[in-house]
Amino acid sequence: MLVSGNDILQVASDQGFAVPAFNISDYNMMLGIFDICEELNAPHMIAIHPDEVKHIRRDLMPAIIERSIRSSVPTAIHWDHGASYAEMLQAFQYGFTSVMIDASLKPFDENVELTKKVVEAAHAVGVSVEAELGTIGKTDGYAETGTNDIIYTEPDDALRFVEMTGTDSLAVAIGTRHGLYPSTLKPELHLDLLDKINNTVDVPLVLHGGSNNPDDEIAQAARRGINKINISSDIKAAYYTKLREVLQDTKLREPNVIQPPALEEMKDVAAHKIKLFGAEGKAKEY
Repeated sequence: MLVSGNDILQVASDQGFAVPAFNISDYNMMLGIFDICEELNAPHMIAIHPDEVKHIRRDLMPAIIERSIRSSVPTAIHWDHGASYAEMLQAFQYGFTSVMIDASLKPFDENVELTKKVVEAAHAVGVSVEAELGTIGKTDGYAETGTNDIIYTEPDDALRFVEMTGTDSLAVAIGTRHGLYPSTLKPELHLDLLDKINNTVDVPLVLHGGSNNPDDEIAQAARRGINKINISSDIKAAYYTKLREVLQDTKLREPNVIQPPALEEMKDVAAHKIKLFGAEGKAKEY
């Protein structure tokens, strides 16, 4: 069942759980995510970053849309970390039902101006909008954009931002980083700050950089106001680590032999996240 981002997140907000947004970068990964979400009866988002859009190309989008329509669970197709108004127009044309405009590195007023412009255009065509206030940290060059020093989201600023832009959901900075954490960095969520933001604004909150964080902190965040958590690095690491292992057998050449073990590893990680976020079985609420 293909739905908008707002449709999927409002139920999560009302019910107190987080929808997983899994970043996929090929057809095989897409199928695996649908399979595990349907098995666990979990609503979800298929998230695709601009770099991933370039990789899979527009030609894969009809297949993703068709698979979403046929799915037994609510599914939104989300353009992740859009950087410009032009990218948002591209997302509308491609059939995305949810977009993120990330102007978090711009000054507050410029972030508001661009986000408001995207909201007006998106709502005119039935697409939901996620914006970001504050900055997510970065760990390596493979992850999405971020900053070395995290700028935490201020609750009062978040309230003003939501009121001024009309965004449907808000990605907040409470201590996460994109990518997998090196040994020199210790993940730590500021859950007290999350509580303050959640008590101040009245839209679903989003957590980026959800991979590689302690399970107990993520589980608490999903029950204290976070309604969407992005997972990219964790599922990709599981998928490609297993592929490397399988390909040690240099005689293998058929995808239907090589890929299934890697898919199972990815699905195991995805299943763990779905349960951790409280999304298992929640499709029945839609």
